[in-house]
Amino acid sequence: MQRKSFFILLMVVFLTTVLLGGCGASPGTQETAQTNTITLGGSSTLAPIIAECADGFMEEFKTWNHVDPSFPEEAIVIFVSTGGSGFGVRSTLDGTFDIGLVARDLREQEETDLAEGRVLKLASDVLTIAVNPNNPLTSVKTDLTRDEIRDIFSGAIKTWNQLDASLPNTPIVLAIRDLGGGASEIFDAAVMHGTPVSDEAQQMPSMGALGAKVMENDAAIGYVSSGLVNQNPDKLVALSVDGIAPTLENINQGVYDIGRPLLLIAKSNFTPQQQAFIDYLQSEKGHQVISNLGYIPAE
Repeated sequence: MQRKSFFILLMVVFLTTVLLGGCGASPGTQETAQTNTITLGGSSTLAPIIAECADGFMEEFKTWNHVDPSFPEEAIVIFVSTGGSGFGVRSTLDGTFDIGLVARDLREQEETDLAEGRVLKLASDVLTIAVNPNNPLTSVKTDLTRDEIRDIFSGAIKTWNQLDASLPNTPIVLAIRDLGGGASEIFDAAVMHGTPVSDEAQQMPSMGALGAKVMENDAAIGYVSSGLVNQNPDKLVALSVDGIAPTLENINQGVYDIGRPLLLIAKSNFTPQQQAFIDYLQSEKGHQVISNLGYIPAE
């Protein structure tokens, strides 16, 4: 409830600022409001990290002059939105957001479009192949090969007993991200290799929704962010892939390789206020939030 209230507060403050800017405010006032407001949006994996850090940043400093005496004595306003990595890139390039949140590698054209801007790796995440702890699979088979995973998600294996004869003859429920999410691209590159995902797979609008689908359905399987697994150890079980478990050690060593970077992007250099918040994200306080949410801070 507290996190929901925080998001609502940010949205209300942001919309109020925009409305005031369009209702006869002087150019100087509007420019100041825009300078003192930071808008970020995109990846639903990155958004909770940014939101929690924004909460801590605003609670600690409250007004910009407490961050730096050269900044104005104006309230700090940070607006965070989701919509997927592709949405984050597009909305940063068209000026909707100051900073985009992207949970995948940039495409060649995106790198070109951002050549005059900034691309910053904030953290790393991996995709685990996760099931509900009540799924009988957890007591029979906790390791899957990539071929088995590909057959499951393509629909070649449709019921659990087709995977293992000791499992029940019940349909496998597939939970995947929608095509606008960075996770779908990572999963395709690391596991599917161009093999189409089954039409019966349920596309989720966010990584949180994907994780929730697996948590609420004993027959479900999905590629779930390691951060969500670490946050819900009693509700999600991450399987090994080709004998390699998604442990922190294996992730850090690159042995478990179904991973992706968590990026911040901007189409131009960060403003001083934006850079101050970026510095906070990269500080020990920011790294603690990233680690607490189950991700790996960039060095």
